[in-house]
Amino acid sequence: MNFDNLCKTVMNMDTTIRFVGICDESGEIKYGGQREGVENVLKNEETRRSNLQALARWGLRNSLSPKIGRGKYAMAEYEKIKRITIPLENEHLLLVTTEVEADHAKIIKNILKLLNT
Repeated sequence: MNFDNLCKTVMNMDTTIRFVGICDESGEIKYGGQREGVENVLKNEETRRSNLQALARWGLRNSLSPKIGRGKYAMAEYEKIKRITIPLENEHLLLVTTEVEADHAKIIKNILKLLNT
């Protein structure tokens, strides 16, 4: 899977998407970035810590997968943004943040469709 192309394709899905990135098991963003003209909500180190927390939550979900099935995505809504996380191959995590008014169900559906093609 070409992670650079994936990030660009997801970013172009909807104008309410603020950020698309892919992090590895260290929590570092390796691909993607912020939409031009959009201000970061978190500093780089805060983003890394948030990514590590998301990876830990996915680890817990995966430990339950023999009983409930493999997780497809997780979505959290905050006062200022929505955050979508989707597990990828080789311990990578797709991270998408949107504006609060975004149609997250449509965005998630389109991302999952893209990943399954």
